[in-house]
Amino acid sequence: MKKLLFTIIVGISLSLTSCGQVDPNNNIDEGKVEGNIYTSQEIGWTIEIPKGWTVIDKEKTKETNEKGLKAIEETIDGQVDYSGLKNLISFQKNQFNIFQSTSEPFELEYEGEWEENNAALKEIIYTTYLNQGIKTDSSATTVEKIDGLEFQTYSFRIYSPKGEVILKQIMFSRLINGFDFGVNINYNNDKDRDELLKVFRNSKFKK
Repeated sequence: MKKLLFTIIVGISLSLTSCGQVDPNNNIDEGKVEGNIYTSQEIGWTIEIPKGWTVIDKEKTKETNEKGLKAIEETIDGQVDYSGLKNLISFQKNQFNIFQSTSEPFELEYEGEWEENNAALKEIIYTTYLNQGIKTDSSATTVEKIDGLEFQTYSFRIYSPKGEVILKQIMFSRLINGFDFGVNINYNNDKDRDELLKVFRNSKFKK
């Protein structure tokens, strides 16, 4: 299954931390950080890292990635090959308020395949949460334009055992330059949500 394994990982473990490394370029698989600006050559994407947010440690991400992988495999009753998945820029304020981005090569075999895959992923995320005993609900899938490009977007709300909303997620995805590009925004308050949405909506993409 393609992309965004992080979406499940964060909801299940809520355990991402950073190690405060000086060079954030050590924590990404593709692209470059200069100052507070991240640029991906493969995607043709530039985004500003907001002040006060820390680039997530890649080694910690890999550890939690395995948790998400195991949860997905239990849901689909099969193995997942995510060898082509790349960690682009990911940053956080704390364990609940996180911006994550990934890419994975996606070669279309027929028209509409990417859209089918994206819809299937949404269903798998929802089912995986339920299988892990996590109550959740999801929004309808809509389209939002960012720098002139159309992204499919949908959201999840994660509940505590008492029925209180403890985490919300907004997901954006698009096929760009042969890559399945995904962004996941996790938040538990409106201020951090608005800051993360602002920086992503101000992204620039090469046309």
